[in-house]
Amino acid sequence: MFRYLIRRLFQAALTVFGVLTVAFFLVRLSGDPLALLLPEVATAEDIEELRAALGLDRPLWVQYTIFMTNAVQGDFGYSLRLQVPALSLVLERLPATLELALTSFVLGITLAFTGALAMRLSGSPRLRAILLWAAFIRQAIPVFWFGLLMIIVFSVTLRWLPSVGRGSIEHLILPVLTLSTFEIALYLRLLDAAFGEQERQDYVRTAYAKGQTRLQVVLRHMLPNALLPLVTIAGINLGILLGGTVVTETVFSWPGMGRLIVQAVTQRDYPVILAGVVVASFLFIAINFIVDMLYGFLDPRIRLK
Repeated sequence: MFRYLIRRLFQAALTVFGVLTVAFFLVRLSGDPLALLLPEVATAEDIEELRAALGLDRPLWVQYTIFMTNAVQGDFGYSLRLQVPALSLVLERLPATLELALTSFVLGITLAFTGALAMRLSGSPRLRAILLWAAFIRQAIPVFWFGLLMIIVFSVTLRWLPSVGRGSIEHLILPVLTLSTFEIALYLRLLDAAFGEQERQDYVRTAYAKGQTRLQVVLRHMLPNALLPLVTIAGINLGILLGGTVVTETVFSWPGMGRLIVQAVTQRDYPVILAGVVVASFLFIAINFIVDMLYGFLDPRIRLK
């Protein structure tokens, strides 16, 4: 187990190193940030003076070396636009993203889990078809379009819920529904296929032969094995949610990390972009590690020694 942890930490460090390297060079391809920081009447002397002050006049490999050295210490520099530490700016927006992503994730898993159990326990082909088709129709609608529809219906027409911003629970309802319902089709299909595969196993027939009810067989015997593929996909989707709620945050003006990074990209604010990418990658790596631990808990056959 200890060797496994060391190996995973080493892999995580390499992943973060690769993410930092790729992000550093990619953001340089977006253009010169001085074009946005200085007015159009700025002289050549003003441009060169600001370029030297920001360290952008140095060779690219020197900028990269300085950046990686500071990044190891958690220093990503100051925001070019706001002149505050970039990492603190990202961490300030992180709670809003966590609130939106985790709430959406829990609600989506709960809805899919409830639907899958209802399909399996009832054994009704009609219920199965209704739930799956409803989930497929929702997944066919892009997130941004579904969010706009929610705003038109519940905010503009009915005036039940606020359309933008963050504050009360009411502000959370529309963006959470937009995110949580998008992945239900995937979860339902995984659970339905996993339950169908487990139901053909010998241990299920043995459990029925012993006189156990359908509820006991499904919850006690089939469910732990059916959860394994769901855990993998759910872990990946949670990482995507934590680092990729950009569209939803933009549609609902949610003050999260994704919206901050989008604004930083349009403003060519390199330090904020890099800090946001690193935080998102750390979250994704941590979630993958937790998923591996859950595998050992759910299936003793694959526990790490």
